[in-house]
Amino acid sequence: MRRGSAVLLFAWLTVCATARAEAGAWTQAEGATQIIAGATYSGASTSYGSSGVADKPVAFSKLWSSIWAEYGWSDDLTLIVSPEFASARTGSETSPAMRASDFAYGAGVRYRLFDSFGVLSLQAMVKSAGAFDMSVAVDDKSGEQGELRLLYGTNFSLFDRQGFFDAEIAERWIAGARPNETPLDLTLGYHVFHNDLVLIQSFNIVSGGDARPPYTYYRSHKLELSWVTDLGHGICIQTGSYISPAGQNALDEKGAQVSLWLSF
Repeated sequence: MRRGSAVLLFAWLTVCATARAEAGAWTQAEGATQIIAGATYSGASTSYGSSGVADKPVAFSKLWSSIWAEYGWSDDLTLIVSPEFASARTGSETSPAMRASDFAYGAGVRYRLFDSFGVLSLQAMVKSAGAFDMSVAVDDKSGEQGELRLLYGTNFSLFDRQGFFDAEIAERWIAGARPNETPLDLTLGYHVFHNDLVLIQSFNIVSGGDARPPYTYYRSHKLELSWVTDLGHGICIQTGSYISPAGQNALDEKGAQVSLWLSF
């Protein structure tokens, strides 16, 4: 795929949390570099209980920042590094307020399996303990993470404008008390104007059954709407916000984010 098309199709997050910024199924062209540096501020005044109703009062806020950097080792193989930092405050009616700050770093590879009808890729990542970008609360009891992710992306044309769709499913293994997780992320991107890209994204996490106290089974669902403006010379600005329309034993979280994309 041409380098110019790849730049327009990069979209990311969460998740993070994890809404974090990550690329989709497409790999970088050989020798090309893509860097997405962003910050997210989020908060919650209620959380979803075990019945799936957001009726538990909480006091939660978090500032999360990250850099997602990719380098095209070849057209089929992309190398990834991703340092991140988070600072959060949480409390409830039954527990005192608690603050936590932490730093983490991740590294991995994405390999393009085929691109004959859309793009199918396999991505493997490892991450150090800390930063709790994908957690449902302040998280100082999780350890290192390993993740294997399958990604599929395809382009389309509608009303003489270009768009793309990206779907990803992963299995995340987490050391410590926090259970393993199964993320499912969906992204729809559409060029409403020549230099402007609208992204509609759904970030979903379902935990495994291996949680240890203080964790229990949880699921988290986030919807994000963002706007990406191409400033030219390989520079883009992304701004957006997200809500948590559903969940179980998870925060009813709302947040806003801004990211700077650089391509060279």
